[in-house]
Amino acid sequence: MRRKTLIIDGHPDPDRQRFCHALADAYAAGAVAAGDETRSITLAETDIGFLRTAVDFAKPPTAPVILSAQRDIEWADHIVMVFPLWLGGAPALLRAFLEQVACGSFFADTSGRGIQQRLKNKSARLIVTMGMPAFIYRLVFHAHGVRNIMEGVLGFAGFRPVRATLFGAVEAQNAQAQKARLARVRDLGRQGR
Repeated sequence: MRRKTLIIDGHPDPDRQRFCHALADAYAAGAVAAGDETRSITLAETDIGFLRTAVDFAKPPTAPVILSAQRDIEWADHIVMVFPLWLGGAPALLRAFLEQVACGSFFADTSGRGIQQRLKNKSARLIVTMGMPAFIYRLVFHAHGVRNIMEGVLGFAGFRPVRATLFGAVEAQNAQAQKARLARVRDLGRQGR
Protein backbone atom coordinates (compact mmCIF):
# COMPACT_ATOMS: atom_id res chain seq x y z
CA MET A 1 0.00 0.00 0.00
CA ARG A 2 1.33 3.42 -0.92
CA ARG A 3 1.88 5.72 2.01
CA LYS A 4 0.76 9.33 1.86
CA THR A 5 3.43 11.55 3.38
CA LEU A 6 3.26 15.26 4.15
CA ILE A 7 6.60 17.00 4.67
CA ILE A 8 6.48 20.31 6.53
CA ASP A 9 9.70 22.25 6.03
CA GLY A 10 9.62 24.49 9.09
CA HIS A 11 12.79 26.52 8.55
CA PRO A 12 11.70 30.18 8.40
CA ASP A 13 14.61 31.26 6.17
CA PRO A 14 13.80 30.91 2.44
CA ASP A 15 17.53 30.60 1.58
CA ARG A 16 17.76 27.14 -0.01
CA GLN A 17 21.29 26.78 1.40
CA ARG A 18 19.81 26.01 4.83
CA PHE A 19 20.43 22.38 5.78
CA CYS A 20 16.81 21.86 6.86
CA HIS A 21 15.66 22.44 3.28
CA ALA A 22 18.09 19.77 2.06
CA LEU A 23 16.86 17.37 4.75
CA ALA A 24 13.22 17.93 3.74
CA ASP A 25 14.15 17.32 0.09
CA ALA A 26 16.09 14.16 1.03
CA TYR A 27 13.14 12.72 2.96
CA ALA A 28 10.83 13.45 0.02
CA ALA A 29 13.27 11.82 -2.42
CA GLY A 30 13.39 8.68 -0.28
CA ALA A 31 9.60 8.51 0.01
CA VAL A 32 9.11 8.98 -3.74
CA ALA A 33 11.76 6.31 -4.46
CA ALA A 34 9.70 3.91 -2.31
CA GLY A 35 6.60 4.68 -4.38
CA ASP A 36 4.89 6.84 -1.80
CA GLU A 37 2.75 9.87 -2.54
CA THR A 38 4.16 13.07 -1.08
CA ARG A 39 3.05 16.61 -0.53
CA SER A 40 5.05 19.40 1.03
CA ILE A 41 4.57 22.70 2.79
CA THR A 42 7.51 25.11 2.95
CA LEU A 43 6.75 27.58 5.72
CA ALA A 44 9.37 30.07 4.54
CA GLU A 45 7.20 30.58 1.45
CA THR A 46 3.97 31.21 3.36
CA ASP A 47 2.43 34.21 5.05
CA ILE A 48 1.25 33.11 8.49
CA GLY A 49 0.00 35.48 11.15
CA PHE A 50 0.03 35.11 14.91
CA LEU A 51 -2.97 34.36 17.08
CA ARG A 52 -3.54 36.82 19.89
CA THR A 53 -6.78 35.77 21.60
CA ALA A 54 -8.55 32.62 22.76
CA VAL A 55 -11.56 33.73 20.72
CA ASP A 56 -9.45 33.60 17.55
CA PHE A 57 -8.13 30.15 18.50
CA ALA A 58 -11.67 28.82 18.96
CA LYS A 59 -12.81 29.90 15.47
CA PRO A 60 -12.17 27.74 12.41
CA PRO A 61 -9.48 29.27 10.20
CA THR A 62 -10.31 31.20 7.04
CA ALA A 63 -6.83 31.76 5.55
CA PRO A 64 -6.43 29.70 2.35
CA VAL A 65 -2.89 28.57 3.29
CA ILE A 66 -4.15 27.16 6.61
CA LEU A 67 -7.21 25.50 5.08
CA SER A 68 -4.94 23.88 2.49
CA ALA A 69 -2.58 22.70 5.24
CA GLN A 70 -5.49 21.16 7.15
CA ARG A 71 -6.57 19.26 4.02
CA ASP A 72 -2.99 18.03 3.53
CA ILE A 73 -2.77 16.86 7.15
CA GLU A 74 -6.10 15.02 6.87
CA TRP A 75 -4.90 13.41 3.62
CA ALA A 76 -1.57 12.19 5.04
CA ASP A 77 -0.83 8.92 6.80
CA HIS A 78 2.56 10.21 7.95
CA ILE A 79 3.73 13.75 8.75
CA VAL A 80 7.37 14.84 8.77
CA MET A 81 8.40 18.17 10.29
CA VAL A 82 11.89 19.48 9.63
CA PHE A 83 13.06 22.49 11.61
CA PRO A 84 16.05 24.09 13.34
CA LEU A 85 16.18 24.37 17.11
CA TRP A 86 15.94 28.04 18.07
CA LEU A 87 16.05 29.06 21.74
CA GLY A 88 15.50 25.45 22.75
CA GLY A 89 12.39 24.86 20.64
CA ALA A 90 10.73 25.26 17.28
CA PRO A 91 11.00 28.63 15.49
CA ALA A 92 8.11 31.05 16.02
CA LEU A 93 6.91 30.61 12.43
CA LEU A 94 6.40 26.86 12.90
CA ARG A 95 4.65 27.43 16.24
CA ALA A 96 2.39 30.05 14.64
CA PHE A 97 1.60 27.62 11.82
CA LEU A 98 0.68 24.85 14.25
CA GLU A 99 -1.52 27.23 16.27
CA GLN A 100 -3.32 28.40 13.14
CA VAL A 101 -3.84 24.83 11.91
CA ALA A 102 -5.17 23.79 15.34
CA CYS A 103 -7.83 26.52 15.33
CA GLY A 104 -11.45 25.48 15.57
CA SER A 105 -10.61 22.20 17.34
CA PHE A 106 -8.90 20.73 14.26
CA PHE A 107 -6.44 18.70 16.37
CA ALA A 108 -8.81 17.71 19.15
CA ASP A 109 -12.24 18.54 20.50
CA THR A 110 -12.15 19.50 24.17
CA SER A 111 -15.67 20.93 24.40
CA GLY A 112 -17.22 17.87 26.07
CA ARG A 113 -15.91 15.38 28.54
CA GLY A 114 -12.32 14.45 27.91
CA ILE A 115 -10.34 14.94 24.74
CA GLN A 116 -11.56 13.67 21.37
CA GLN A 117 -8.39 13.33 19.31
CA ARG A 118 -9.10 14.03 15.67
CA LEU A 119 -5.92 12.84 13.97
CA LYS A 120 -5.57 9.24 15.10
CA ASN A 121 -4.07 6.54 12.88
CA LYS A 122 -1.33 8.86 11.67
CA SER A 123 2.37 8.75 12.49
CA ALA A 124 4.93 11.53 12.61
CA ARG A 125 8.65 12.19 12.62
CA LEU A 126 10.47 15.35 13.64
CA ILE A 127 13.86 16.02 12.07
CA VAL A 128 15.59 18.74 14.08
CA THR A 129 18.91 20.49 13.55
CA MET A 130 20.80 22.37 16.23
CA GLY A 131 24.10 24.05 16.94
CA MET A 132 24.83 22.15 20.13
CA PRO A 133 25.59 18.43 20.20
CA ALA A 134 22.31 16.50 20.18
CA PHE A 135 23.29 14.36 23.19
CA ILE A 136 23.76 17.56 25.26
CA TYR A 137 20.29 18.75 24.25
CA ARG A 138 18.84 15.40 25.33
CA LEU A 139 20.90 15.01 28.50
CA VAL A 140 20.97 18.54 29.89
CA PHE A 141 17.79 20.05 28.42
CA HIS A 142 15.77 16.81 28.19
CA ALA A 143 14.86 17.77 24.60
CA HIS A 144 12.01 19.83 26.07
CA GLY A 145 11.27 21.89 22.93
CA VAL A 146 11.13 18.82 20.72
CA ARG A 147 9.08 16.86 23.26
CA ASN A 148 6.65 19.78 23.41
CA ILE A 149 5.85 19.30 19.71
CA MET A 150 5.92 15.49 19.95
CA GLU A 151 3.67 15.18 22.98
CA GLY A 152 1.92 18.52 23.47
CA VAL A 153 0.93 19.03 19.84
CA LEU A 154 1.11 15.81 17.81
CA GLY A 155 0.41 13.43 20.69
CA PHE A 156 -2.48 15.61 21.80
CA ALA A 157 -3.95 15.36 18.28
CA GLY A 158 -3.68 11.56 18.29
CA PHE A 159 -0.51 10.91 16.26
CA ARG A 160 1.18 7.62 17.20
CA PRO A 161 4.00 6.85 17.00
CA VAL A 162 5.85 10.15 16.99
CA ARG A 163 9.61 9.81 16.52
CA ALA A 164 12.46 12.32 16.42
CA THR A 165 15.81 12.48 14.70
CA LEU A 166 18.15 15.12 16.13
CA PHE A 167 21.21 16.37 14.27
CA GLY A 168 23.57 18.37 16.46
CA ALA A 169 26.53 20.60 15.73
CA VAL A 170 25.26 21.31 12.20
CA GLU A 171 27.38 24.45 11.80
CA ALA A 172 30.50 22.38 12.44
CA GLN A 173 29.61 19.43 10.21
CA ASN A 174 31.91 18.71 7.30
CA ALA A 175 30.77 17.63 3.84
CA GLN A 176 31.12 13.94 4.71
CA ALA A 177 28.92 14.27 7.83
CA GLN A 178 26.36 16.28 5.87
CA LYS A 179 26.26 13.63 3.14
CA ALA A 180 25.81 10.85 5.74
CA ARG A 181 22.98 12.72 7.43
CA LEU A 182 21.18 13.31 4.14
CA ALA A 183 21.55 9.60 3.30
CA ARG A 184 20.11 8.67 6.70
CA VAL A 185 17.08 10.91 6.11
CA ARG A 186 16.60 9.52 2.59
CA ASP A 187 16.53 6.04 4.16
CA LEU A 188 13.91 7.20 6.67
CA GLY A 189 11.84 8.46 3.73
CA ARG A 190 12.17 5.10 1.95
CA GLN A 191 11.05 3.30 5.09
CA GLY A 192 8.20 5.72 5.78
CA ARG A 193 9.47 6.26 9.33
